Amino acid sequence: MLSTAFTELVGCRVPIQQAGMGGVATPELAAAVADAGALGMVNMVMVPADDVAGALDALIEGMTGTVGMNFLMPFLDPAAVEVAASRVRVVEFFYADPDAALVRRVHEGGALAAWQVGSLTEARAAMDAGCDFIVAQGTEAGGHVRGQLNLLPLLDVVLDGVDLPVVAAGGIGTAQTMAAALAAGASAVRVGTRFVATHESNAHPAYVDALVRARAGDTVLTGAFSVMWPDAPHRVLRSCVEAAQAVTDDIVGEMPMGALRMPVPKFSVSPPSRGTTGTIEAMALYAGESVGSVTAVVSAGEVVREMAEGAKRLLSATLS
Repeated sequence: MLSTAFTELVGCRVPIQQAGMGGVATPELAAAVADAGALGMVNMVMVPADDVAGALDALIEGMTGTVGMNFLMPFLDPAAVEVAASRVRVVEFFYADPDAALVRRVHEGGALAAWQVGSLTEARAAMDAGCDFIVAQGTEAGGHVRGQLNLLPLLDVVLDGVDLPVVAAGGIGTAQTMAAALAAGASAVRVGTRFVATHESNAHPAYVDALVRARAGDTVLTGAFSVMWPDAPHRVLRSCVEAAQAVTDDIVGEMPMGALRMPVPKFSVSPPSRGTTGTIEAMALYAGESVGSVTAVVSAGEVVREMAEGAKRLLSATLS
């Protein structure tokens, strides 16, 4: 539909990468995104490598699209990296300085390596480490935010400073914003918040409902939800910060962790999944500045088609 350096490298039809959102980016969501022609991403934080292998094997067996796996560096399991590299097309890392040894391990397993960055310095380090493409994340992004620049200024310096395909991330949730990023020189866009509000997402229904009700301007970049991951700024709905501040208990609920139920501390980093119980509105409801584009719960495939077809029309009209 829209051929770019990213689609040719990765082997997908649509220059969209689903964000690897911890607790939300399950194999089911990744498969739905991949089947629609984009790059689906899985995130299985603190899941044992053997379980990761089983989940990825089942995922790959039931689909024909392209998928990858995202790793958050503070919770990195090297054994799971090796498992992923031998099974998926892309292995991506976030929230640490790029590591050439880790990139080599990914390449040895047969996968492409990517790093999400928040500055030109990090982007150049990722290129020097041997990454195959880079994700440039602006401060408009939901979830954890690495840099201090908005997306377009960041894209300007990164595109000039590296010789790799660059994926634009942060505040992209419509055909218009996708077209703008591609017109600015990005090879693809990374979408997170829109995919939280899909049928295939593992997000708690109350979390999804909060996204649907939110409007542009209802998010805040904060350090509030820092339990288990301190000193890591993140963008959430402003309402969840206010709700958490009003809670007097130290524990706001419970979440599933395999066969166990684990307590969710107040201001925990963990977003509420379908199996989470408790005061959902006081948990980390991650959302980007694109949240105003979330108006209903739809399928992941519909999000991909709507954005890609709309962006293609807009870009074609601009060039005609």
